[in-house]
Amino acid sequence: MQGAIFARLMREEYGKVLAVLARRCGDLDLAEDVLAEALARAAERWPREGEPDQPAAWLTTVARNLLVDRARTSPFEVEWTDDIAAQAEQVEEDAPPEHADFALEDDRLRLLFVCCHPSLNQESRMALALRTLCGLTTREIARAFVQDECATAQRLVRAKRKIREARIPFEVPAIAQLPERIDTVLAVIYLLFNEGYLAHETEPPVRTDLCEQAIRLGKLACDLVRRHVEAQALVALMLLQHARRAARVRDGELVPMEDQDRSLWQAGDVRAGLAWLDDAIACHRALHGPPRPYLLQAAIAALHARAGSSEQTDWPQIAALYDGLLAILPSPVVELNGAVAHAMATGPQEGLRRIARLEQRGELSGYHLLPAARADLLRRAGDIDAARDAYRRALALATQPLERRYLERRLHELAG
Repeated sequence: MQGAIFARLMREEYGKVLAVLARRCGDLDLAEDVLAEALARAAERWPREGEPDQPAAWLTTVARNLLVDRARTSPFEVEWTDDIAAQAEQVEEDAPPEHADFALEDDRLRLLFVCCHPSLNQESRMALALRTLCGLTTREIARAFVQDECATAQRLVRAKRKIREARIPFEVPAIAQLPERIDTVLAVIYLLFNEGYLAHETEPPVRTDLCEQAIRLGKLACDLVRRHVEAQALVALMLLQHARRAARVRDGELVPMEDQDRSLWQAGDVRAGLAWLDDAIACHRALHGPPRPYLLQAAIAALHARAGSSEQTDWPQIAALYDGLLAILPSPVVELNGAVAHAMATGPQEGLRRIARLEQRGELSGYHLLPAARADLLRRAGDIDAARDAYRRALALATQPLERRYLERRLHELAG
């Protein structure tokens, strides 16, 4: 029971509370230490005493009090700052307040900009964001990056040490500094969204809380950087993808888009996403800039959203948009998605030809969606034996439980 409570709090409350604590003490390691102790106390006390109405407020207050205690008893470990002194005056003897108004979104935005500081390399920024904003374990982050767990742990340690030694402030940077960080901020926001869209290891596999947090952070980024095409387009993309949440899983099984009940797609999110996309397109035209990745991806999502069924989808236009995306964002994953779009537009053989080129280059040799896509196209082409072999290869590489069950179901259907 205690372990289940701890795991749920890590999933649901970790990022919120850590953002508050990190701003108050300016040290990620210290904030993580006191939060871990607060989580352990919650796992011990809540089964006996009941869960408080405001879990994040409870954890924040307990962790804040622990932080003050450390500063009092271990001055060489914790610097006694004005912020900690102010908190010391608020420490209560026992039960923390159940109702407190914390500016969580503002604190998470501050933490996001710290994670995206230009002094950190790209992979460190991404890993740190997954740790601090999502509460992912080191093992989960290593799996996401297809990395050794020890190497990932060392990367996180170095990143936090750099933040502490460089005294990087926990604040949203000045307007003049935003351009050098905004692209990374958007990439991290989308990474956060994707972890919620289909979590690697956690239950439930679709984490609505992370998706909605990412959308809110995207909107805050738009408020900071006015008329930014990619920021607007990213919000549009996330809204259009998030609109499908109720239709993506049925009876514990992953449902591919072509089989989804589109009446379950959230019409309000679709309308909002299309409105954000219209604004991004208008801004793009006014600025006369080159095509941008999030704008093209949002346009693809919009074509799916506007179609009444998979058969009514404008696949030739989607294939053309993927060609444009590949030209400005050369990536084997984009190329794979484009191959599937071309298959839907002109027939499975064209998609298989493009996938064969990817296989020959070996760039996605450990990526389960490559043999999964090939298996699906072989099934459509009627080559059942080859499709079964490809599904088996995909299943050997897949780790996400929903995706594994989907592949197993396809194999079972072909056997029947």
